[in-house]
Amino acid sequence: MDIKDWSTTWAGRKLTVEVGRLALQTNASCTVRYGDTVILATAVMSQNIRPGLDFFPLMVNFEEKFYAAGKIKGSRFIKREGRPTEDAILSGRLVDRAIRPLFDERLRNDVQVILTALSYDSENDPQVPAMIAASVALSISNLPWDGPISVARVGRIDGKLILNPTVTERTKSDFDVVVAGSDGKVVMAEAGANDVADNDVLAAIKFGADSFGAMVDFIKKIQAEVGEKKLDLSKDVSEAEQKLRAWEEEVIAFVGSHADDWIFDAPKPDRRARVTMVDRFTQAVTEMLKIKEADADATKVIIGRVKIYVEQVITERILDKGQRLDSRALDQIRPLNIGVSLLPRTHGSGMFMRGDTQVLSVVTLGAPGDVQTIDTMSEDSTKRYMHHYNDTPATYGEAGPLRGAGNRSIGHGALAERALEPVLPDQKTFPYAMRVVSEVLGSNGSSSMASTCGSTLSLMDAGVPIKKMVAGIALGLASDDKGRYKILTDLQDVEDGPGGMDFKITGTKDGITAIQMDTKTTGLSWEIVQETFAKSKIARLEILAAMEKVIATPRAELSQYAPRIEIIQIDPEKIRDVIGPGGKMINKIIAETGVDIDIEQDGSVFITAHESEGMVKAKKWIHDLTHDPAPGEQFEGTVMRIEDFGAFVEIIPGKDGMVHVSDIAWERTNSPRDVLKIGDKVKVVVKEVDNLGRINLSMKALLPKPEGFVEPPPFERRPPRQGGFSGGGHGGGHGGGRRF
Repeated sequence: MDIKDWSTTWAGRKLTVEVGRLALQTNASCTVRYGDTVILATAVMSQNIRPGLDFFPLMVNFEEKFYAAGKIKGSRFIKREGRPTEDAILSGRLVDRAIRPLFDERLRNDVQVILTALSYDSENDPQVPAMIAASVALSISNLPWDGPISVARVGRIDGKLILNPTVTERTKSDFDVVVAGSDGKVVMAEAGANDVADNDVLAAIKFGADSFGAMVDFIKKIQAEVGEKKLDLSKDVSEAEQKLRAWEEEVIAFVGSHADDWIFDAPKPDRRARVTMVDRFTQAVTEMLKIKEADADATKVIIGRVKIYVEQVITERILDKGQRLDSRALDQIRPLNIGVSLLPRTHGSGMFMRGDTQVLSVVTLGAPGDVQTIDTMSEDSTKRYMHHYNDTPATYGEAGPLRGAGNRSIGHGALAERALEPVLPDQKTFPYAMRVVSEVLGSNGSSSMASTCGSTLSLMDAGVPIKKMVAGIALGLASDDKGRYKILTDLQDVEDGPGGMDFKITGTKDGITAIQMDTKTTGLSWEIVQETFAKSKIARLEILAAMEKVIATPRAELSQYAPRIEIIQIDPEKIRDVIGPGGKMINKIIAETGVDIDIEQDGSVFITAHESEGMVKAKKWIHDLTHDPAPGEQFEGTVMRIEDFGAFVEIIPGKDGMVHVSDIAWERTNSPRDVLKIGDKVKVVVKEVDNLGRINLSMKALLPKPEGFVEPPPFERRPPRQGGFSGGGHGGGHGGGRRF
């Protein structure tokens, strides 16, 4: 293929697509350059069909390369990129949700789309050009994909909507909306918002959707010039595939004929009853295929799709009669069960149960130093609020091996995390690092929204002063190719059938904090999106009211088992005194008091302690290190060194002064060694601090003068010295240095 490129202006910046230069062994590839951010997209379809597969095997991977940003990975021991970062996983899922609905679901060849960031300019986020690159690569390939689509990132600054804001502009925006689709229809939406009114977020989605046309036309132009002919799955069908489709039609008819007596014979309010119902169909279909002597691969495919056939019947019943399987109204939420303070030794806990979906969320409060370090291609930062989502096979009533968090768990955890971020207190108000773990104990529809509610409950139970309560709800869709549709509040299992959607919206009583939408249709009309927003707010307010009955405000006190944090302010110039050479002083304080200490450049010192004794000791230690003694202040110090002319006494850690021999006692002292030895504890008062910062102390000034006392002849004073004699820190003077 010849190298070709096309350019257009998009949101005021140049976007260039190039094909024919890189990755030529693929079904299709391209690079997209937006600013100086460059994304390589490759689309590959395996040569062979995977036999016995009952779903379309699509993989979407987003690859961050540190070289793209001119960085070398931060680890001392591993410089190669490792497993995908959380950001990369979320970016891959974002693209996946946008492109998946437009594939022919009958495809059984493995398809993989890889998006690699080759260059990153720190202003043009790679997600948007990655979506365009995927759309271009799939459009010009022979894969059966019904694109192209466009994408729009929308922000709002000073009340003005902005298309594709830069990274800098996004920091000033009160929401971040990403929407994908074509012809005014939406196939994917995702957003984070600072408690923004529902209608304002809705307007941002509309603004983004209205921009699709120009980019879609641009990609169609490229497709017309270099695109390959699409694979037509309806042609050249093998004999085995023809038999499979014939058997499939018989099974669909069988399921439909038993709808009234097996599916809708009685309400099925819990998941177990619905699983039993699907199992009944599975057993009957297995026997049917056995009689028809269907081969093993065909049997496996059809058995795997029995649930989809059942879902299709349920969708039709919802559209025809508005009847849900558990007898709920279309806008009715399942029964709620809410609790807090379930665990005795944790810092806070909350349980949220909606129908069969149950989540136990547990919060742990930590020191400021417990924040998570983020080291990715695009940023070096920290995160003080973390939400982790966990599930096990038992969550779904199954048995199986336990594994680490997969992409789905990471995605669900990130959504619930984003939902709570706008209502968290700032660090000055509440300096703790916060980690919430949501243990999903039962999943039957929208466990991520239950995790959002559970997170709110646990944070309030822990005494975290969140600004407002946050709840979330998922809405589904029953639709057909005739244009009929019904929106379903509180989506669950078999209601998520063909023609469906999963539209999750979180927020407070006043506005939205996060959204995430994907669909099994080729795009949602604007009418559906509007109606979904309206119904979601009604449901959200209902859930918030139920949560408020259990805990209306954050607890006034932290758990007795949570650490306490106190903030003291020191002169930034004194930070080095607290840290000490090579961290020696701060490590000593931590080791001897059992606290954690975090220091910011402005002189804010955060002391985190589990015991009050350690807190008091550490505060005094730091105060003493950073305090400049003044005449008249009294101390109990330790004799550190003795000379003929006097003794050096450490009055605070790392800082000492000198008691001249004439200031040891009222009576004449011939030698300090006559009355003092190293290690003695003595009470002293500051007589003066000279212009070099040297501290002169007196012991006798704190002793009663003997009756009839006569002042002895004065001692000869020591000659002037260079530098200071106070210890600790760096250098001389107050900073310390050598002792004399």
